[in-house]
Amino acid sequence: MKKWTPYLLVSPYLLHVVVFVLFPVVFSVVLTFHSWNIISPMQYVGLANYERLFKDRLFWQAIWNTVRFLLVHIPLQILIALALAELLNRTRRGAGLFRAAFFLPVIVSGVVVTILWQQLLSFNSGLLNQLLTAIALPRVAWLDDPAVAMYSIAVMATWKNVGLYVILFLVGLQSVPEQYYEAADMEGATNWQKFRYITLPIINPTIFTVVVLSTISGFSLFIEPYIMTEGGPMNTTLSAVMYIYKQAFQYYHMGYSATLGFCFALIILFVVVVQKRYVEQDI
Repeated sequence: MKKWTPYLLVSPYLLHVVVFVLFPVVFSVVLTFHSWNIISPMQYVGLANYERLFKDRLFWQAIWNTVRFLLVHIPLQILIALALAELLNRTRRGAGLFRAAFFLPVIVSGVVVTILWQQLLSFNSGLLNQLLTAIALPRVAWLDDPAVAMYSIAVMATWKNVGLYVILFLVGLQSVPEQYYEAADMEGATNWQKFRYITLPIINPTIFTVVVLSTISGFSLFIEPYIMTEGGPMNTTLSAVMYIYKQAFQYYHMGYSATLGFCFALIILFVVVVQKRYVEQDI
């Protein structure tokens, strides 16, 4: 009986992995070769879903929309988080209060935050446009202009998530030995030189973690465009996850949705591998 005890102890975890991880992954891969609308039996279609994917211009537009979002969201989030963390690292009084204030948006419901920002960015009654008109500037269609809408969502998402990365950067900054800065002061190093040649190399693992987490979070963009713009105007804020969701739960193209999800997962994996190759070595 004793030799079975370790297996019995890990069996709940193994059951969880099989039921909630292994089975969904295998089922999704099998589903990519079938057509299924949930109600009717699955029909084998071979590579038809993959052929449709490569010809689906709307899917690739959704991918490009997500990339545009990431190109603004990730650099903006890293710069703001690192700057705030540096300020907090030098703050002695009220540091705990500021940390809580920065982290508060992270734990607030994403739906609530999105609705608030939707009202804030409203063309007619939004506070931001009211401020612009108060100083004699024209209103901006933050969520209705195809050239602006996705970048407005990127700014909103940055505000929502930056508190988490402030904390991560703050932990990294506090791990830098003070002796290094003292030695650099003795050599006459400037603040920028200390930051570039001491701080950045030491917190490089933290930077890589933040970049990867920001990338995965950004690729998962769904709530913001779904509530604020419904993918418009003219599909310019249609994210990849939102398009996959529509194929699955609006059109009931479960097989095609699984194919889109599988392809999208490979794209995310490729991006993360490239980031690991360059971010870890170049900083």
